[in-house]
Amino acid sequence: MAGIIRITLFKIPVKENQAKLLDLYRTMAASAKKDGKPYILSLNAGQAYEDQRSQGYTVAAKSEFSTLEDMKYYDDACEAHQTLKAGLKSLGVEGVMTVYFPPAVVSVL
Repeated sequence: MAGIIRITLFKIPVKENQAKLLDLYRTMAASAKKDGKPYILSLNAGQAYEDQRSQGYTVAAKSEFSTLEDMKYYDDACEAHQTLKAGLKSLGVEGVMTVYFPPAVVSVL
């Protein structure tokens, strides 16, 4: 069970650039390592359905980490994540929102 859930939303109006961001996430998921080992428990990313409730956000990513320390490593030191962030600069991003939390309610089928 994850200790920290992280949700990041992106406003990228051009669909082609949304797909490029998902390619960056695919690459990152395959190469993110801490101490030579994978450390992201799970990663899901995709294009949001067009809906007024989305408030212009077009891509969503959900990451799960064992600890807050692992998530901070992801933000500050993970080379794969740094590469993803650098790739964002050319995608016409108009907004990013990130929240993270320890799960208080968990329901699994």
